[in-house]
Parts: sequence; C-alpha cells; structure tokens
Amino acid sequence: MYVRRIVGFRQITALGAALILLAAPALAARLPRHARERSRASEPPPAMPLDQIHVLGNRPAPFALDARAAELVDVRSGAVLYGYKEHERMQPASLAKMMTFYLALEALRQKRITLDTQMPVSEAAWRLSMNDSVSRMFLQVGQRVAVRDLLYGLMVSSGNDAAVVLSEYLGGSQEAFAEAMNKKAGQLGLTETHFTNPDGLPTPDEYTTAADMVKLGRAILEGFPDATQYTGAKEFTFDKIVQRNFNTLLFYDSRVNGIKTGHVEEAGFHLVASAHSGDIDLISAVMGTPSMEKRRVETDKLLDWAFRTFATVKVDWHKAMPSQLRVYKGDADEVAIAPEGGVSYFTVDKGKENKVALVADLPKKPLIAPLAKGAKVGQLTVMIEGKPGSSVPIVTQAEIGQGGFFHRMADSIRLKL
Repeated sequence: MYVRRIVGFRQITALGAALILLAAPALAARLPRHARERSRASEPPPAMPLDQIHVLGNRPAPFALDARAAELVDVRSGAVLYGYKEHERMQPASLAKMMTFYLALEALRQKRITLDTQMPVSEAAWRLSMNDSVSRMFLQVGQRVAVRDLLYGLMVSSGNDAAVVLSEYLGGSQEAFAEAMNKKAGQLGLTETHFTNPDGLPTPDEYTTAADMVKLGRAILEGFPDATQYTGAKEFTFDKIVQRNFNTLLFYDSRVNGIKTGHVEEAGFHLVASAHSGDIDLISAVMGTPSMEKRRVETDKLLDWAFRTFATVKVDWHKAMPSQLRVYKGDADEVAIAPEGGVSYFTVDKGKENKVALVADLPKKPLIAPLAKGAKVGQLTVMIEGKPGSSVPIVTQAEIGQGGFFHRMADSIRLKL
C-alpha cells in the first residue's frame, strides 16, 4: 500500500510537470510585454565567436565580449589591439554627440567662440529638455547659456538640448550643422559613418561603426588634449540640478578619463572609453551590449587586459630608414618619405620595451614619377626579439610630377645602365 502511494504520487507529479510544460507558452503569452522582454534580456546572449576576434600580433583571442562589436586601439601608435565586427554598421545613439563636441572644440580653437560665449536656448532645444524620455541638462526657452556649461551638459549629462543649442549657434540650424558633421567626418576618415542630427536621436539613415567611433575618439584626444576635463567629469551641476556622468566606468576605474555613452533600443548600449596608465593611452568602443552594466563591465575587462599585456614605446625611425628616396623621370630627383602620420610610437608586449628594433622594407624597384603625396613606398615594422610586431606604411611626403622631355629621356638611359 505504501509503495502504491509513492508510485501514485510520482505519476501525479509527472503529470503536473507535463501540464506545466504544455501551459508555459500560453502563460508566457499572458505576461505583460515588459515582463517577457525582461525574461528574454536575462538570458545570456551567445558570446562572440573567438575565431572572429583579431588581436595584435595574431595572438589568440583572450576572451569574448557580450557585445555586438568592439575595437581597442593604442592612441599614440594607432595599433589595433582587439577587434570584433568593428566595421558593422549600427545606430550611434548619443555617440553622435562626440562629433558635436569635436566641432565645438574646433570652433573654440579657431576663436569663433569662447568658453564664455552665451548661446540662446530655442524652443526646439527647450522641448527636448521637457522630454523625460531623453537625456537633457534642463534648459529653459529664452535662457542664454555659456559654452563651458553646454560642453559639460553635452558630455556629462548627455544633454540632447545642449547639442541642439550648440548646433543652432554654430551651424545656423540643426540641418546645416549635420552637414558640417558629415563634412568633418569625411576629413577625419570616418568612411563608415553618416550623421543626421547633433544629438543622435534615431533616424533611418544615421549609422556608424565601432572602428569609426574609435577613430573619432582618438581625433578628439589628439586634437584637443583638454577634452578630458569635460569627458572625465564625474558630475555636473546646472541650475542647482546635479547629474552624474552616464559613463559609470569613471567611478570604478581611475585610469578612465572619458569619453561617451550611447543607447537606443535597436542597437543596445554603447560606450566609447579613453584611459591612461603609465606609458600607454587607450581608446575603445564596445557597442551593442544588453545593459548599462554590461557596457561598463565589458569595457573595463578590455582595458584592463590591454594595460596588463601591452606597452607603448617611442622610437627614432630616422635611424632605420632614409628621409628621402631617389625618383626618376620627375620634376624633382628626390621625394621625402616618413612613416604614415609621422608615427614615432609602437605597441609592444609589456616587459619587452628594451628589446625593440625597427626594420624598413623599402622598394626594390626604382620610383618612377608621377607620384602622389601619401603614396605608399614601403613598410616600417617593429621587431621584438627578432619577431615582427606592429607595422606602419612608409609614404611620400610630397607630390612629384612628371619631369620635362629631356629629363625623362636621360633618366630612361640611367635606368638601363
């Protein structure tokens, strides 16, 4: 009798479990939409495939990130230390404000404005400050606000209203400013980006990539060394309203000094972060994470690994290669050459900073005019204990046109000798 009761209980339990399994889809369907989305969000997404991650020096990938795309670069050498789908397009969200920031800093450098310039708040900007679905610095229509405050409001509070005020003053209108953003993007080599507004509020034809956002972040750091006073501020107070920086990594890692966060439903959570420690400066973009917490954790993981793994060394490339090369059939007999971007820094394994040598691979065949400025004529590679590390193209520093008829004939004879 006792045994039969145990069996009966097990049968009932099994039957109940089966009924629960059958009913689960129907029960889930009855849950509120936000509850279903929370449930799905709690499920760990598939990790980046390790074989699709590329690391400097063809090292094995150290880990995967919970993100749609990522790139990490040594600011001074330009070496890509870690990359995954860094050329995949996605909506930039508030990362677009980095370009608004760049153009405002450029206007300051050109003395078109000063930090004390008072900019008027339009109705369009004020309406954004009244919209509780977007980030803002709470501007009032008709108010006049100093550029200094607008820059903090832009980069700390991620103020959409601040972006509009800056764009209307500097560009005349948001539309004209967006054109200036795209023009500057072209000048900076952001070939995978298109902006449609100064704040990054989603539109169908606005896009960027992790690689371009790293490139823009690096341009800000190199072009405007004081930019980190805005990007690295932990909080900002305006009109007695205190707001913490959306980049929460600033509160966890003292090496981090900026730059910008972004979030939009279709793309996820983004973080472009800059950091400094010892002899190395880093810039990263981790894009499309499932939460604010994840973009912080995954970025910190990436930066910490790089600080433990790499070092930046300054080298004198003049000792490894000539400063000029012979040119034939041109309007000049020599052309100046240098590493692309005048690079004097290379990334090496940490601990091997004193075991570095440079090797220049120069053309075996004569250079024949015409030659464009920036034409690649070789490769400069850093060797670490005899093994190749990062490298940079060697390029011409001037344009060389064709020489006159008799000069070309004479050089033709010299080339045959």
